[in-house]
This record gives sequence, C-alpha cells and structure tokens, in this order.
Amino acid sequence: MRISEPPPRRPPAENMLPMINVVFLLLIFFMISAQLAPPEPFAITPPVAEGEEASPGELMLFLGPEGELGYRELVGDDDAALDALAADRDLLCPGDCPEPPVLVLRADAGAPATRLASLMPRLGGLGFAAIELVTAAP
Repeated sequence: MRISEPPPRRPPAENMLPMINVVFLLLIFFMISAQLAPPEPFAITPPVAEGEEASPGELMLFLGPEGELGYRELVGDDDAALDALAADRDLLCPGDCPEPPVLVLRADAGAPATRLASLMPRLGGLGFAAIELVTAAP
C-alpha cells in the first residue's frame, strides 16, 4: 500500500488588522488635534502680557510691524480692509443685533502704538463694541 504525503502547508498569512487599527487611530488623533484656520496675511510677533489667554473670535484683523493692516487677503490698503471687515460684521450680525461679534486684533509687538491708538476709534465706528488684543504669555 502506498501512502502519499500530505500536501505542504502554506505559511499563515500576516494579520493586518492591528496595523489598520493603529493607522485609523493615528488618523483620528491628527484630525482631532489639528486646528484649521485661514492663513495669516503676514507674520507677527505678539506683545507679551500677563493674564488669561485670549479666546478665539469670529473676525480677525492683523496689524503688522510697520503699521500695515491685513484682513483676509487684503494687505496694506486700510480702507479696503476695513470695508471688508465691516461687510463681514454685517453678515454675522445684520442690523442692530444685541450682541455684536467680537473682533480679535493680532498686532505685532513692534507696531507703532500711535497707529494702534488711531485704529481703535475707527473700529468702534464700524460697530465693534469689544476688541480683543492677542498677546503672548510671558
């Protein structure tokens, strides 16, 4: 009687499920920890101040080290930047709304104080009752 040998066994396949789980966990982690924000028109160095951290606002205006204004893609032209800012404010809060949106002002530490002081009344005239100045922690 002739007994044949059993066919050779294939090596077991690698289990890919744990690696797929790790990849999805990393993907979820990076999606949760990422902060999506529009790009800044120019780099600024915020002034240093003691106190609590500024809360993120709905509208953000930039003041550069040379005193130039930036809002979205508008840089350097004060009237155009402030007109676009006022238009966005009107979209967020049409007419007389009880709580106008908060404006976040990101001013460079080297920006002239006179420029900042002259800008505040103009922003108040546009209907911003609250303006938050972003500063860096000491």
